[in-house]
Amino acid sequence: MNPHSHVPSSAFDTPFTTTNAGAPVWNDDHSLTLGPRGPILLEDYHLIEKIAHFARERIPERVVHARGASAKGFFECTHDITHLTCADFLRAPGVKTPVIARFSTVVHERGSPETIRNPRGFAIKFYTREGNWDFLGNNFPVFFIRDGMKFPDLMHAFRPNPKNNVPENWKMFDFLSHFPESIHTFFFLFDDVGIPMDYRHMEGFGVNTYTFINRQGEMHYVKFHWKPACGVHSLLDDEAITVGGKNHSHATQDLYEAIAAGSYPEWKLYVQVMGIEHEDHFDFDPLDDTKIWPEDLLPLQPVGRLVLDRNIDNFFAENEQLAFNPGLVVPGIYYSDDKSLQSRVFAYADTQRYRLGPNYLSLPVNAPKCAFHNNQYDGPMNFVQRNDEVDYFPSRTVPHRHAERYPIPNTVITGRREKSSIKKQGDDFKQPGERFRSWEHDRQERFIHRWAVALGHPKVSHELRTIWLSFLSKCDESLGREVANHL
Repeated sequence: MNPHSHVPSSAFDTPFTTTNAGAPVWNDDHSLTLGPRGPILLEDYHLIEKIAHFARERIPERVVHARGASAKGFFECTHDITHLTCADFLRAPGVKTPVIARFSTVVHERGSPETIRNPRGFAIKFYTREGNWDFLGNNFPVFFIRDGMKFPDLMHAFRPNPKNNVPENWKMFDFLSHFPESIHTFFFLFDDVGIPMDYRHMEGFGVNTYTFINRQGEMHYVKFHWKPACGVHSLLDDEAITVGGKNHSHATQDLYEAIAAGSYPEWKLYVQVMGIEHEDHFDFDPLDDTKIWPEDLLPLQPVGRLVLDRNIDNFFAENEQLAFNPGLVVPGIYYSDDKSLQSRVFAYADTQRYRLGPNYLSLPVNAPKCAFHNNQYDGPMNFVQRNDEVDYFPSRTVPHRHAERYPIPNTVITGRREKSSIKKQGDDFKQPGERFRSWEHDRQERFIHRWAVALGHPKVSHELRTIWLSFLSKCDESLGREVANHL
């Protein structure tokens, strides 16, 4: 058998990126949106195909966030924010909502150590009286890219070399050298917080911008922040080596044992709120997930607390089959035109349908605690027996009706079809530079050392070193100089 028989024909070869069907792609960096800010159009076939293919690259573990630990508990509203949102579970202080939370590493496989320098996932499923709200965030407030079109490429760049399965930083630096906005997230990844001590001692951030809507239809942009009651603590590099060498599941074990001992992990929920009419008051786009909102201008407002007081009963049923999707929102909470969020709304639901099947929302851990009615029948792994004769809507036999209308964003959006980046990108180096200068000297030194080690990899070319030293110098001149000296 010809070993090259599976290789596509070289006839009509082209230097251009193409679809799987061979059509040229004239823009593989930006989603097709209505105007430069969005929202994304469903007709962007290349975006949908690219993300759908990425979600199906691994069987059966999650394509990202494969390694994780879960626990159950409740969320209690502690402050009145009904002037901001009509979300039922936030209707009054004292209201409690059952939840299940999952913490995870992002890049590596299910059996990988929990001491790897890596972003961490921070996800919570709220079983509210009006359906489930899935909060999906990370332990960093920013992300590497602005547009979901580049997410499959980002994960490929962070993963081991497909030729030898060895992690090699040059891939990451090569890819992200084209996206200087990624430098901000590196100031978290290469900082001490890049390796949390365990899941109980790390923060959570929504990263994306969402929209709060109240009963009157008034809208505000919102960012979510979770602060651990026991403080933020991390592992330094030598500590991580020691801990990881003894126990590659240390964070999972810590979470389980703390809850079993009655030392229940707790987080406080805060929000930053921005009037939509004020979005032009900043030198960056508030929907850009590579930027943070300045807390001196948009202070944190307390909302409630999350308490995890029960361990899961079965790891497979309540961790591996636990499925999150940012598309699951409730009245009073809605998406924004954040391009990354818009892509995630499709991507997460699609990957769960692939990983668990089209009936994944019927699994006990994913099903809502409130009543639900729809006509989505059958399909693989359907285990809910239905005896109804009417499997359509509307019907004069079954008196189901539309719910009372609740407000959703009603802003007028105009624009032309285009693939482009957001217009107001701001200074990609200002915020990371300010973060670096806020640290104590020893923390700066550790950060510099990690950069020098990463850029000193023999496969990181001189060109890539030069580019990243330039990025670091634009953040802080002394930082770039010190990393260069270490190299």
